[in-house]
Amino acid sequence: MSSERPAAKHKITLAQARDLLRTTADLRETGLDDRDIRAQRANGDLHRVRRGHFVDKAEWDSLWSEGRHLLHVLAVVADADAPPVLSGVSAAAVHGLPLYQLSPERVHVIVATPGHAGSVRDLLRHEVALPDADIVELDGLRVTSAARTVLDVIRTTRVEAAQSVADAALRAVSVRHQRADPDLVELWRDDMERRLAHLTGARGVRRAREVIAFADGRAQLPGESVSRLRLREMGFRSVDLQVPVRSPHGSDWFVDFGLDDINAFGEYDGEGKYTDPELRGERDIEDAVLDEKQREDWIRGRTGRPMLRWGGTHIGTLRTFATRLAAFHVPVTNGYRLARR
Repeated sequence: MSSERPAAKHKITLAQARDLLRTTADLRETGLDDRDIRAQRANGDLHRVRRGHFVDKAEWDSLWSEGRHLLHVLAVVADADAPPVLSGVSAAAVHGLPLYQLSPERVHVIVATPGHAGSVRDLLRHEVALPDADIVELDGLRVTSAARTVLDVIRTTRVEAAQSVADAALRAVSVRHQRADPDLVELWRDDMERRLAHLTGARGVRRAREVIAFADGRAQLPGESVSRLRLREMGFRSVDLQVPVRSPHGSDWFVDFGLDDINAFGEYDGEGKYTDPELRGERDIEDAVLDEKQREDWIRGRTGRPMLRWGGTHIGTLRTFATRLAAFHVPVTNGYRLARR
């Protein structure tokens, strides 16, 4: 059995996705014939994204769902007779928004011609009104605008994915160096509310308003967005994000969550925190872990607050999250609520 550590999952840009995607013609130019292509698919060297479009299987396995869907989007666009307008989760992938625990099997586009909506294999066409102002072009792809995309996604996906998208979108326009500009936050919320006002009676509007009202761009990862939801479900009433603590070097370290209800801090340890080179920089895994331990020791010593840690496996349900917090002696009732003292 191999002792090698599985490759950490990573993100890709639109340009990187274009470099990874290869057509049948591309493969033939390297000397492969149809039999070779079938053999490479069978032995696990190639993954077929769509008929006539392939990617290296090891690369496919190392991508988050956003990157996988981005490859699928590019394959569909390449096969289209005319440039489509990408929408929903497909537009979200192009905009760089997260698809938390979503694995879209179809690419979503909006069509203007009556009678052309419907599903064709891995393509879902939506026949809906779309003003020109809600169409933008990103690196050659026509997509719904960021605001329209956010509203489409948060109205039609489960709340965990919806909150992750809203937080990420707000972060992009209002947060710099872990701090949010309140004026920019207010402008974003006002714009979302104006747009929702024109959707009265549409699916998911009430839930969308709740998601927009709860959005906080200081959440840096989808796991932090979902953690916020779980903390609210638990009954936490005073949760701050990206709390600054002065480091021994005079700069600020930022802690993911300030849990004033229990006088503690919380840190979400995402899957790639120590394994993803983009997150740990030039440090090896052992040094990254040691640095984090020293950072935590300093923060606990300076503030007198304990540090609670959790990861992606702990936030799947309220029960798993409550069980994790109980391990840190957080008072939890049988109903998975924070016990008031």
